[in-house]
Parts: sequence; structure tokens; C-alpha cells
Amino acid sequence: MKIKWKSFIAALAMITTIVSCGEQPSKEEKTAVETGTTPDWKLGVQLWTFNHFDMQTALLKVDSAAIRYVEAYLGQPFGFGETEVKFGVDITDAQLEKLNQLLKEKNIKINAFGVVVPANGAEWIKTFELAKKIGVSYITAEPIKAHLDTVNLLAGEYGIPVAIHDHPYPNEYAHPDSVINAMQGRNHLYACADIGHWARNGLNVVECLQKLEGRILGVHLKDVSESGNTKAEDVVVGTGVIPMKEVFAELKRQGFKGQFSIERENNWWHNLEDVIATKKLFDELSK
Repeated sequence: MKIKWKSFIAALAMITTIVSCGEQPSKEEKTAVETGTTPDWKLGVQLWTFNHFDMQTALLKVDSAAIRYVEAYLGQPFGFGETEVKFGVDITDAQLEKLNQLLKEKNIKINAFGVVVPANGAEWIKTFELAKKIGVSYITAEPIKAHLDTVNLLAGEYGIPVAIHDHPYPNEYAHPDSVINAMQGRNHLYACADIGHWARNGLNVVECLQKLEGRILGVHLKDVSESGNTKAEDVVVGTGVIPMKEVFAELKRQGFKGQFSIERENNWWHNLEDVIATKKLFDELSK
């Protein structure tokens, strides 16, 4: 899809429809808890987990963990014999073909990528063009607030929603209320719940999930050593302060249907076993 910038600005100026960010599932929809069924959840790995390796190697690690989805990140060394290439908006069709061959061989799907913070409208268009080529379900981002209307319009044009991610304070999306404000009147913007960063901010993770009910597309699945410390150490999921049973129970209650992306930000060279341990816990808690 090619969008001319002047036409895009004109279209942006014509937006008049206001849609509430508080959309909820219809009364006819049943949660997994109500029906007694296994939730329709995807388990993936945020490739930042393996940022000490190139993308090709990282995907092989994901495959060895028997996980079939990933959330990629822009800027990872590409691999595939392309020593000077990084995965991003300038990747060529030939390079994408190499990537797609491996994804097909290993039955892995890039379901999302992020966290992106494009500097202007032109960069946002390039980002959506890449998302369209790859076929992602959503983009994880922390849009500059002045760009929110632009991002919402592009998300609608491309049919690819944007999930707003939270980082620790002083990040402008550190509190879910800030994400709610950003989604207000912008029905193509959603939330990516990074539960580890909420804990670092000293927030009640379950209450944060409740605030964003019906608007969560992805969860960054991680754990931390202490609450209320923005520099708290990342630990293996289930060994830190986040009440994982309560987190999973809340997402079941909501009827969440998005993707969990394991994000292990420690033990960089040897964290594959940590990812496998997290998958085991996920399998237990998602029953």
C-alpha cells in the first residue's frame, strides 16, 4: 500500500469520528473461565531476549524451545550471511525471502514487532509498509504523543493495530492511565502490557490489567526481583514478585486472545533454558 504524504495529511484533517477506548467484548462472548475451555492464547518470544545473537540464530533458539511465534525488534543483526545488515524498514525483498524460508522451515510466525518509536510520519509509513510485508498482527510502539492521530489513521489504513507499550518512569506511558488517554477516541490503538515494567513502577499488575480490559493485544511476559524499583533485576518468570497465577487468572477472566511474548532481559548468553522454563510455567497456568 502506497500512501502519498499530502493525501495522508488531508485525510487526517477530515477525521471526525470519535470512538471510545473502553470497548468491551459483547455480552455474547464468553471468557475461558466461564466456558471451562483452554484460552485462545499465543506464546511467543520477544527477540530482544536474544539480542546478543543475530536474528537467524535467535529464531533457531526459539525453535529449540518449541515456540512458534515471535515478536521481532528492529535493529537486530540479520544473519543469513548478511554481516552488515540489520532487520528493519530498509530490508530488501531478497533478504526477506531468506527470512521467510527459515520461518517456513521452522513453522514460526513473526506475529508482531517493536518496540518502535518512529520520529515522524514518513518513518511511520515505512514501519507500516514493513509490517504489511511481514504480515504481522500488530505493531508494538511508544508513539510520540503528537503522532497519536497520525498513527491511528495509518493503523486503520493498513489494517494493522498499534499496541502502546509501557516502560518504567519517567516514560510517558509508564502508567496504564496514560495509555488509556492515548487510546481515547482512537479505535486502532491498543495496549501492550509489559507486566515487568509495571512492577518496577510499583504498580499493582492485576489492577493495571483490569484498567485495560478489552484493549490488550499483547503481554510482555517477564518477572522482576522487587517492586517499586525502576532498576529491579529481571528474573526467571515465576521466581520474582509478580503474582503470575493472579495475572493469568485475570487474563482468563477478560477473555484475552492475544500473544504473550517471553522477554528475558538477563543471563544474555545462556537464557534459552530460562525461556524453556517460562514456557513450562505458561503451559501450566494457561490450562
